[in-house]
Amino acid sequence: MGLQSILRVLLPRSDHFYDYIEEQTRIAHAAAQVMAEYRQPRADAEGIRKRIEELEHQGDTQVHRMIDALGATFVTPIDREDLQRLSKRLDDILDYLNAAARACVILAVERPTEPMQLLIAKLGECTQLLNEAVPKLRTHGYPELIRICSRVSTAERDGDAVFRDALSRMFHDPAIDAKTILREREVLEDLEQAINRCENVAELMTNIAVKNS
Repeated sequence: MGLQSILRVLLPRSDHFYDYIEEQTRIAHAAAQVMAEYRQPRADAEGIRKRIEELEHQGDTQVHRMIDALGATFVTPIDREDLQRLSKRLDDILDYLNAAARACVILAVERPTEPMQLLIAKLGECTQLLNEAVPKLRTHGYPELIRICSRVSTAERDGDAVFRDALSRMFHDPAIDAKTILREREVLEDLEQAINRCENVAELMTNIAVKNS
């Protein structure tokens, strides 16, 4: 058993780190749910953008709390590098969601295309799964955590297939002009990147689970 592991046993632990991670995950899922409203007829794109931007700011607050706590705490419940990386990956989800919502407004995407809607739905699925998985870190429910994270990876592969198919269709259809391709590609890429960051979180948690099992 290494020194850090012995210290974790002997010294009181700061479990508030789990609070920060769980809150970041909750905020990411809340933002994905707001983005899902964009699929409704006559959705308020600007209103959705503002609400997601506010959630992104809330996520930033949790990142700063995590950084401050890491600097002030000697013994952490799991490796501090893992905590920092996990917080950063969760923040990336919100950043890309915010970018997608902003692109919809700036590029005047009045109604999401079918591939966009599929990616928005897949993003909601991924963030919901992360919401289920992250609390397992606190309780050391590692087998269940790994199982849930594998479902995130499956969902990410589905989203990646939607993204590639959408790009292929756009570039092979002569009826679609360059401006439309630019507009739709921007939003699709942001959504796909948000889903990718969900898988990054799942992979990192799986590694944490294996390391601490």
